[in-house]
Amino acid sequence: MNTYTYNNANNPHHEIAEIEKTIKAHIGWAVNNKDKDTLLATVVENEELFFFQPDSKSTIDGINEFLSLIDNFFMIEDFKAIRTEIKNLRVQISPTLKTSWFSCILNDYNEFHGNPAVWENVRWTGVLEKIEGKWKIFQMHFSKAEDLVK
Repeated sequence: MNTYTYNNANNPHHEIAEIEKTIKAHIGWAVNNKDKDTLLATVVENEELFFFQPDSKSTIDGINEFLSLIDNFFMIEDFKAIRTEIKNLRVQISPTLKTSWFSCILNDYNEFHGNPAVWENVRWTGVLEKIEGKWKIFQMHFSKAEDLVK
């Protein structure tokens, strides 16, 4: 059986390491001194940026909404990033080497106003495109499996 896409399971390609770096930098930026430049380097900075959050009211539609979330939540003193864990990361790349998609289970440990603000066993998926030699996230989806929600 021929594998159509490159992937990090059984059909490797050297670009996968760069994609994984982008994904890890995207989720780990706040743990690394809230380095906003690192975060912004991981996403497309236009109105094509889109992602679903676990709750319906927090959908991000475009870079301006994302910047507002960053500045008004993640960058404030009351938000403290502690650590992140990525499990079962699956990365695939199209044969054109221009589009990639991923899935994983995310544990994201933070504090807000001194209280735990934790995401455990969150399903995280996303789509990236290679733009001017750099992998950029265009779309993401965070969700929790109904059977794991308390």
